Amino acid sequence: MENQLNNPLHGVKLEKIVTDLHAHYGWEYMGYIIKIKCFTSNPSIKSSLKFLRRTPWARTKVERMYIDYLKKNEAK
Repeated sequence: MENQLNNPLHGVKLEKIVTDLHAHYGWEYMGYIIKIKCFTSNPSIKSSLKFLRRTPWARTKVERMYIDYLKKNEAK
């Protein structure tokens, strides 16, 4: 459990990550930063979650984007 103290993703569900990023950046910007079809071609939360759960490399990129988002909001 001590390993998780500094992990900003601990306890955060993927749905919250995608929802928060979509609310803040929108699909267009998310698709520009992370070039995956679930953000550019008929995007939705449901389709994005399905793809990200099955594609570890894409999920890692989205998690990194969320960590950057958290750091930027922390600084405000």
